[in-house]
Amino acid sequence: MLEIIIDNRDGTMWDISGIVSELTYKTSRTGKASSLDLTFVQDGIYQSKAFKYNSGDVIRVRQGGVGIFYGYIFEIESGKGEEVSLTAYDQLRYLMANDSYVFRDVTVADIIRRIADDFGMKIGTLENTGHIIPQMIEDNRKLMDIICKGLDLTLIATLRNYVFYDDYGELALRDIRNRTLDFTLGEASLLYDYKQKRSIDNSYNRIKIVQDNKQEGHRDVYIHQDSANIAKWGRLQLYQVADEKQNPAQIVQSLENQLRWYNRESKSLKIDAIGDIRARAGCYLPLHVERLGLNQYFLINECTHKYSGADHTMSLDLVDIRIGDERI
Repeated sequence: MLEIIIDNRDGTMWDISGIVSELTYKTSRTGKASSLDLTFVQDGIYQSKAFKYNSGDVIRVRQGGVGIFYGYIFEIESGKGEEVSLTAYDQLRYLMANDSYVFRDVTVADIIRRIADDFGMKIGTLENTGHIIPQMIEDNRKLMDIICKGLDLTLIATLRNYVFYDDYGELALRDIRNRTLDFTLGEASLLYDYKQKRSIDNSYNRIKIVQDNKQEGHRDVYIHQDSANIAKWGRLQLYQVADEKQNPAQIVQSLENQLRWYNRESKSLKIDAIGDIRARAGCYLPLHVERLGLNQYFLINECTHKYSGADHTMSLDLVDIRIGDERI
C-alpha cells in the first residue's frame, strides 16, 4: 500500500493514504518534471477539522519505506461535492524558469550544480560523465532546456546516455546503463496490451558538418555517410555548424558518433501492464513478446502509474536505443 503524506511545511503533516480514491504518477526521461495527480474525499466523519492543504505544500509518497515521489502542490481543484483533486510536481518543475548562462569547459554535472546552487535546489548524486563541454552560451533559455542541451552534447560526444531526474527530493544524474529493473515484462508476466512502431522519420544516413575557417576565409566541410542505406532509404541528411573551438579530430569523431546514433531504424512500443511501482522513466526494462520476436532490453521513455481503489496499472512508452547489441 502507498503511504501518502501532505506536509504543510509548518511542522504539521497529514497521512491521507486511507482517503485517496485515485492516484496517477507520471515520469518522463527528458525535459519534464514528474507529476502526481490524486483525488480524495474531504470532510469525512473521522477527519480532523484542522486538516488543510495549500499551494506549495509538500506531498510525499512511499511504499514499503522506499521513497517514490517528493513534490509540491501546484494545483487544487474542488467543487460543490466533497472530492478534491491535487496536482503536484517534483522540483524539476522549477527548472521551467528562464535565465541566461555562459559555461566554459564544464561537464553536464557542473551545469546542473551551478543552476541548482543559483536556484536553491537540493542535489543528490551527480555522476561525472567525463566529457568536457568547451562552451555553452545560453540567453533567456529555460533552465531545463539548457541542461538537456548539455546531455545531448554529452551523448553525441561519448555515445553514453545519462538520465537527469528528481530522486525523492534530490537532483540526480545517472548513467542509464546502470539503471536496469530486475523484473521482466511479457505476455506471461504482467503485460496485457501493446503496440509496436518502427520508423525512420528521425533517422539520418548522411551527416554534414561545416566550420567557418576565418584564417583562410572559407568554410571547411566534413561529411560522413552510409551509401548502402542511402540507396535503401534515400538521402536523409543532418546538417550542423561546428563550434569554432572544435578541432578537425573532434569534428570527425562527432561525425562518426552521430552516424552510428542516427543511422538506424527506431523501434518503440506502447504497452499496458499490471503495475509495478519500480518502473519509472530512465530505466532499462527486460521485455519478452514472442509474437513480435522481442526478447531484449527497452528503455522506458514515459511511464504512467494509475491507482484506482485496489487496482494498479501502468502504461509505458518504450524505446530501443541500442546500437547493435550494445545498450547506450
